[in-house]
Amino acid sequence: MMGHILAIDQGTTSTRAIVFDAAGRPGASAARPLTQIFPQPGWVEHDPNEIWRAVREVCAAVVREVGAANIAAVGISNQRETTVVWDRATGAPLHNAIVWQDRRTAPLCADLEREGWGAHITDVTGLLIDPYFSATKLAWLLDNVPGLRERAARGEVCFGTVDSYLLFKLTGGALHTTDATNAARTMLFDIRKGAWDPPLLERLGVPPAILPEVRDTCGDFGQTQDEAFGAVLPIRGVAGDQQAAAKGQACVRPSMIKATYGTGCFVVANTGDSKAQSANRMLSTILSQERGVRTFALEGAIFMAGATIQWLRDNLGLIAAAADSEALAREANPESGVYLVPAFQGLGAPVWDAGARGSILGLSRASTKADIVAAGLESVAFQTRDLLGAMREDMAAAGIGENDTLRVDGGMTDNVWAMQRLADILGESVEVAPIPETTALGAAYFAGQAAGVYGDDAELAKAWAPARRYEPQMAAAEREARYAGWLEAVDRVRSGRA
Repeated sequence: MMGHILAIDQGTTSTRAIVFDAAGRPGASAARPLTQIFPQPGWVEHDPNEIWRAVREVCAAVVREVGAANIAAVGISNQRETTVVWDRATGAPLHNAIVWQDRRTAPLCADLEREGWGAHITDVTGLLIDPYFSATKLAWLLDNVPGLRERAARGEVCFGTVDSYLLFKLTGGALHTTDATNAARTMLFDIRKGAWDPPLLERLGVPPAILPEVRDTCGDFGQTQDEAFGAVLPIRGVAGDQQAAAKGQACVRPSMIKATYGTGCFVVANTGDSKAQSANRMLSTILSQERGVRTFALEGAIFMAGATIQWLRDNLGLIAAAADSEALAREANPESGVYLVPAFQGLGAPVWDAGARGSILGLSRASTKADIVAAGLESVAFQTRDLLGAMREDMAAAGIGENDTLRVDGGMTDNVWAMQRLADILGESVEVAPIPETTALGAAYFAGQAAGVYGDDAELAKAWAPARRYEPQMAAAEREARYAGWLEAVDRVRSGRA
């Protein structure tokens, strides 16, 4: 009967617990929303105590429904880069968590760039200098929370990403640890050596005593205590959310790629045992670590995916609900020539132009709101093609083979028009995940493999089947003409030139 895995999915806007059976099917689940705290423009925080309460509540709810005796292990996936510091003796947070979206450390990042740290950081950590990552967030906390640096040097303080904080709380303070996928997102971790990087620690003034132990993604993370949610259960898997989603999509072989379409879009490509060096400012990161062996990945992000549809709904009022975009897009004139470039926060990879601004181009007196909505959905397909082209260029340079199928998950995958247009613009197959909860499923897979509930990666790959598959239907000439129009539209909005 112990063929179930409890997955904790602690995300940016909510906390969920889902129980998966031995076939990977979701069962009992519970969720709680997470309050977003904005102390000032550009700052984003979470209350760690609220996160911990939510984890206890959702886990208790599903354990009551399923029964602790039927759960073999617990797996955790988490929002990455979000930074927490807490008292080692009491477990009490010493400041709100600084969320991955927070930009308060932009001046420190600019200092690091001026000092020439860019090449070292990219070579060692696989990342780019950016406030997104944990390192400068931790430096800010050490500089701005009274007495924190001195206490940290004495070993009285713990630092970690959300997974590390939850592990500490779940185990009653027995473990101060993290997994390799989360360590890789701190901008402090040497992803080749699998160790914290002394030069970066010294430059940022980070005492080694504050850092968690780094463990395999799939392995022993202690056990929950009774006071956590009323059950003693082994914790056997931990992974950052995008790595967990790749596992949930069974992207277990080199060259396999998944895209998660939420507010933005995260694209992750399995590069096997190779840390692919990107010529296109993609991120190199750890996809998983098992028995001390690291599997690497390339990662890129689109800033505006579902957020573009939200903008059409909330700011322009063209649709009443996101789901309305599909029906309206079907009414659009396929020859309208309208392009929407959603550079509302600049353009990310592979363009990387912070000065670009969002624009709608190609409007005529005949243009309709349907044309604009269709252009918004199509922009996600164009941006995905931009990203995949750059990533595959990097992978080819690293000697990693081609893969002509993209696996997708996230809220936008419910939109049939958008997914068909994605396949058309890419000119390749698009496979939609069999269940929506791929991030939680990936956490369950990691834990379940360690607990003997699931087979190895080859078995997971064999069992995976898409809910829907889209094949290109657009003629190649039309595809390339549309994409050429997109590239021209992007060029016109670069650095505010539109």
